Amino acid sequence: MPAAANLDSFGTKDQLVVDGTSYQIRRLDRIDGSARLPYSLKVLLENLLRNEDGRLVTAEQITAMAGWDPAAAHGREIAYTPARVLMQDFTGVPCVVDLVAMRDAIAALGGDTKKINPLCPTELVIDHSVIADVFGSGEAFKINAELEFERNAERYQLLRWAQQAFDDFAVVPPDTGICHQVNLEYLARVVFTRDSAEGPLAYPDTLVGTDSHTPMVNGLGVLGWGVGGIEAEAAMLGQPMSMLIPPVVGLKLSGEMPPGTTATDLVLTVAELLRRTGVVGKFVELFGPGVANVPLANRATIGNMSPEYGATCAIFPIDQVTLDYLRLTGRSDHQIKVVEAYAKEQGMWHDAAHEPDYSQVVELDLASIEPSIAGPKRPQDRIPLRAAPHAVAELLGGAKTTAEALAGLDEASAESFPASDPVAFSRDRVEDKPRTPCCDGHEHNWPSHPAEVKMPTGPEFEIDNGAVVIAAITSCTNTSNPSVMIGAALLAKKAVEKGLSTKPWVKTTLAPGSRVVTDYYDRAGLTPYLDKLGFNLVGYGCTTCIGNSGPLIPQVSKAALDADLTICSVLSGNRNFEGRIHPETRMNFLCSPPLVVAYALAGTMRINLVSEPLGTGSDGQPVYLADIWPTMEEITAVVDDSLQAEMFTKSYADVYKGDEHWRSMKIPAGDTFQWSADSTYVRQPPYFDGMTREPQQVTDITGARALAKLGDSVTTDHISPAGSIKFDSPAGKYLQQHGIDRKDFNSYGSRRGNHEVMIRGTFANVRLRNELAPGTEGGFTRDFTQPDASVTTIYDASVNYIAAGTPLVILAGKEYGSGSSRDWAAKGTVLLGVKAVLAVSYERIHRSNLIGMGVLPLEFPAGQNADSLGLTGEETFDITGVTALNGGIPATVHVKAGGVEFDAKVRIDTPGEADYYRHGGIMQYVLRQLLGGSTV
Repeated sequence: MPAAANLDSFGTKDQLVVDGTSYQIRRLDRIDGSARLPYSLKVLLENLLRNEDGRLVTAEQITAMAGWDPAAAHGREIAYTPARVLMQDFTGVPCVVDLVAMRDAIAALGGDTKKINPLCPTELVIDHSVIADVFGSGEAFKINAELEFERNAERYQLLRWAQQAFDDFAVVPPDTGICHQVNLEYLARVVFTRDSAEGPLAYPDTLVGTDSHTPMVNGLGVLGWGVGGIEAEAAMLGQPMSMLIPPVVGLKLSGEMPPGTTATDLVLTVAELLRRTGVVGKFVELFGPGVANVPLANRATIGNMSPEYGATCAIFPIDQVTLDYLRLTGRSDHQIKVVEAYAKEQGMWHDAAHEPDYSQVVELDLASIEPSIAGPKRPQDRIPLRAAPHAVAELLGGAKTTAEALAGLDEASAESFPASDPVAFSRDRVEDKPRTPCCDGHEHNWPSHPAEVKMPTGPEFEIDNGAVVIAAITSCTNTSNPSVMIGAALLAKKAVEKGLSTKPWVKTTLAPGSRVVTDYYDRAGLTPYLDKLGFNLVGYGCTTCIGNSGPLIPQVSKAALDADLTICSVLSGNRNFEGRIHPETRMNFLCSPPLVVAYALAGTMRINLVSEPLGTGSDGQPVYLADIWPTMEEITAVVDDSLQAEMFTKSYADVYKGDEHWRSMKIPAGDTFQWSADSTYVRQPPYFDGMTREPQQVTDITGARALAKLGDSVTTDHISPAGSIKFDSPAGKYLQQHGIDRKDFNSYGSRRGNHEVMIRGTFANVRLRNELAPGTEGGFTRDFTQPDASVTTIYDASVNYIAAGTPLVILAGKEYGSGSSRDWAAKGTVLLGVKAVLAVSYERIHRSNLIGMGVLPLEFPAGQNADSLGLTGEETFDITGVTALNGGIPATVHVKAGGVEFDAKVRIDTPGEADYYRHGGIMQYVLRQLLGGSTV
């Protein structure tokens, strides 16, 4: 970390003694107004006090934080310095590639390569590369791990080299766990301690992460959120993050969750509630009497899904639940004492009777939670389980949105299945409950096109619309939660004992968040039951949730494609955007791990799990979900007996060591990386080509063309390359030209270190709809360099535009760039030649990433969009007034597009962001600073 100037304008330095060790702290109670601040802003206030240097962090910033106005849309700009940086390999590899390229660039400009080195502790967990190729076998984990190393040897070699070439850079090897769970169970300190010239320091653990689900650690009281890889690189290099003091929404919890409901049901309800409230770009903080009733794993689940409702973070203050979890996961007694003492001394210990000032308070009674799923393509589209068959029927029948599908749920249905009733999950026998073909008491006209599936061995069967073809217990969201994981395993045990089995067309996978899950499954004797149902271990990683589902059962895939069926996936994840889970599943539903098992048994989304049997047991009797749903008492008994602190200490004892594959890798020596001209995984990027010590002046954008005209809710999954690489796509053709066999294409994520692959996959999502090329779906546009403005791929059109010297713009709707913090959504955009984006609104991370790559984010006038202004996307665009950014931040710029003229709002929000834009991006800005060049 860069040494602070040790200014103490407010006299806050003091000592905190714990077990005989004296730690220097910055006392918050010496700042007038600090007691009323929300927990999260207290963390930011301490950060400013400790890093005050009179230049980047000033007394005025501290005063502004202490005087925070809850009613303000945003406060003044501050410089925030996280304690550490967290990465996963998909986003981490390009970060390392960029740092290596910066070493090359600084050397070329006469600078010292050693200046390009993490000055902030950085931890990278390899968790995004394993693919569920093999499933339903005791050999699945071994084979998938071997395939992972074969495919990713070049990437892993780079990361191994970086671990020895860079200081303060730790790598957790593959097949260890999911980065957010490893962070929660091992890396997070809650209170950070380190030595300094003035003795030991103690301060809140804070971080930024290159994955949007970094807020999972908010459940521990650790303030952190997802950023783009380029922002993370700047933080690694010691640059404070420029940010505006955010509004803070208080989510007041009361009551307790009903029996039979899970953390997933809770978080889907929270996601729906907060999306409706509107928390994009805001902090969310949970407080109130119900907080004590939320287990740590459930808190982590709520934090994890912050990006799904648009919040920067969703944090819980420190309390006894925090300490109990630290003790469970094997943290030292001294560390736990430091956390407790520090939190209580600094007014950061949760007091249910104290309500801080909040910008807005939203209330949630935990007793109102009911079993739920979400989908078919957005996490916030919650569907009560009792209404699931109705919603699916309406969606299959033509409803365009989940809201439309649920709008038809009549009053009679609501009375038959009240939300307050846990229905089939109570221990009451369901014989007394109405068993109707669907939740609203009438038969639905399901669109039915049954397709026969002929298997090489075993019986033939039919599948139809709504068939579940993937059932995956996966992702960071739930696989850190012993309650839901044990619940799924107990449900599997009861199902096996009843004689049930999963349907033969369902691909069933289990990818725990850490090896500890396997340990407590084995200790509880539950692994054989999961194996019996086909939920064999496939790997320790994200798998299905990030599109690493692997192939469907081939015969099922062929039958579904031939019959043009709408087939489905269910997963215990946090993302279900179009095209993300698998290109062939048109509907994807999020649900708890126990419900994943239940839907695998049913094999279809067309079942009413509340009232219809899952199947027939070995005794010939129907088996209902209530018959096999474990009680909370049963789950708790297994958790208490099987989950022990020694499992965590043993699992993480050699966390950085890795297996034989990792340890035996040969890595080059030296301070600069030796790029391989033959590599199709890792290539030197072009960001610094032609770079000079001084930045060029910002210019207006004239004669531009639209590369794409997009609608609302275009996510970074639509923009950024993700999932498998199609054989006939531009990226597929590139790999073929470089001698790569189709079976070795791997995923876009695994090739993020090769800009040639990634640029060809940008805006290439199979579900992208570009209005410039009506009637197409995928990465297509019209090329106005051609006389007939013919339809071609976005990449090929970009090549022609760049050759012609034509700048490009993107037109978009609301919530542009929502979803994961994918830096390649911005990197690919700039490499395609895009100079500006015109959108109705942006999600926080992508807007920041665009600026970090030198792309200008603009907003249409309030209440307007491309259609209301009469823009078709066929116009030539002139954007003037951009030159004002050379000296400040203009409120608007003028846009002339054909016969349409309007002023667009400039979404460069802080002076720091303006600096990044003037330099052509954040990496160029940092590099020039390290060279001692201009910063304006």
